[in-house]
Amino acid sequence: MTILGKRIRIERLMNRNTGKTVIVPMDHGVSVGPIDGLTDMRTAVQRVAEGGANAIVEHKGLVGKGHRGSGKDIGLILHLSASTSLSPYPHAKTLVCSVEEAVKLGADGVSIHVNLGNGDEKQMLHDFGRVSADAREWGMPLLAMIYPRGEKIKDEFHVSVIKHAARVGDELGADIVKVSYTGSPKTFQEVVAGCSVPVVIAGGPKMGSDREILEMVRGSVDAGGAGVSIGRNVFQHANPTRMVEAISAIVHDGAGVAKALKMLEVKKSK
Repeated sequence: MTILGKRIRIERLMNRNTGKTVIVPMDHGVSVGPIDGLTDMRTAVQRVAEGGANAIVEHKGLVGKGHRGSGKDIGLILHLSASTSLSPYPHAKTLVCSVEEAVKLGADGVSIHVNLGNGDEKQMLHDFGRVSADAREWGMPLLAMIYPRGEKIKDEFHVSVIKHAARVGDELGADIVKVSYTGSPKTFQEVVAGCSVPVVIAGGPKMGSDREILEMVRGSVDAGGAGVSIGRNVFQHANPTRMVEAISAIVHDGAGVAKALKMLEVKKSK
């Protein structure tokens, strides 16, 4: 029954026809406080839902304050990890929610953040293992956000460490793995090839242009990626709804960058 439950829930997070997903993380407030694009959560969620996003990621205290109740429906992933930028150890994530609590709150999935190479890696991997077991027990899809961030890591975007990060997520029981993009379809294909579960890319810091964002999305899909989990470059965009539409056209419909950019330009002129 838990396998069936997971299958039903994961279809609320991924397009059943394409096997891909467009996720918009909105869990930034715990880390940095209120930021542009997320002050009014109801508006923020409705904007990306109207654009066709498959799911959002948020913390438990915001359930019911922006998600569902009105507007177009969208999948809900509850983030179980947290840390703040005020801490001397901002990369040390701790669990602030459980899988059971997420089930009670009506979530369609849960996510966990793990920083590899960090001094607290041991605890974060321990938490990952615990959450993975609980997610399997409750039939809850698990999104693992895995980032190589530590003193031994010279380049956190290098294909070797991103491949390692994705494989850690795979082997510890994630249903979807989120990692940084390696910069090219050729190198990212190596990441996807070494991971048996769907791999989505993170958006990273705010980018300078729409083209840059869409080229990254297109490159990841060309490499066999399963979509995106992009936050700031969506909810801080001048028109989040249109940006989600453009990204979704690439992820789900196979559109090229030129067509996606044209979609944004046409919408802007109206």
